Amino acid sequence: MFFVLSKVGGFFLAPSNALLILAFLGAGLLMLRLPRLGGAALALALLGIAACGWGPLANWLILPLENRFPRPAASASPPDGIIVLGGALSDRVSALRGSGLEMTEAGDRVLAMISLAQAFPQARIVFSGGSGSLVFASPVAEAALVGGLAESFGLAPGRVEVESGSRNTAENAVFSRELAAPKPGETWWLVTSAYHMPRAIGAFRAAGFNVTAYPVDYRAAEDDWFLPFRRIGEGLQRTDIAFREWVGLLAYRFTGRIDTLFPGPEPG
Repeated sequence: MFFVLSKVGGFFLAPSNALLILAFLGAGLLMLRLPRLGGAALALALLGIAACGWGPLANWLILPLENRFPRPAASASPPDGIIVLGGALSDRVSALRGSGLEMTEAGDRVLAMISLAQAFPQARIVFSGGSGSLVFASPVAEAALVGGLAESFGLAPGRVEVESGSRNTAENAVFSRELAAPKPGETWWLVTSAYHMPRAIGAFRAAGFNVTAYPVDYRAAEDDWFLPFRRIGEGLQRTDIAFREWVGLLAYRFTGRIDTLFPGPEPG
């Protein structure tokens, strides 16, 4: 039920969708000869689209998320294992076209997996990602696609262990822990997009799997606080991504899937 509600709610709560729906509502009210309500709704929708699409609002939302966790220091001990979260592929396109791995904007997750696997040849590599789509799901899970092509990345056969049953971050954490079966004293790194790291770390901690953040796929530079966007679509997309994470943190905290509202480097 949580999975279905999160997908349906995510559609209607995405600022780009919500603002367009508000614009249609305003237009409908104008047609019904309710000029004050219709005009107010339409004006609010247009102002929201402009603020989210051109203004720096998207960066105000995403930078606190991306700046929350640093990467491990160069002097850090080598990891015993590395967990890589899915979301890096357009799994449906990859599976149906059979053209290899078709990356999304989060493709840095796979690139980091390859780089870290080569840098730490003794570390176990676990890729966690099933189908997160409510409709039009891929016939092959993302993790299975990555595992099947691991050798083409120059990795040894079987080097990448795959977890293909998870549909969201909470399930990533639970199923990855079951597969990895971490031993006391082991160090595991978690690779995911920087904006997604707070919720991911919180979910892994709640699942009893203490991991070290290795953020990738940064969308904004550290000093982009007041940087406007040249294209409305770019700003709206970043606003949607960041807003979804903040709503996800609230939903995960409310349902007990994380223990704190905004997980940080130190538990608690």
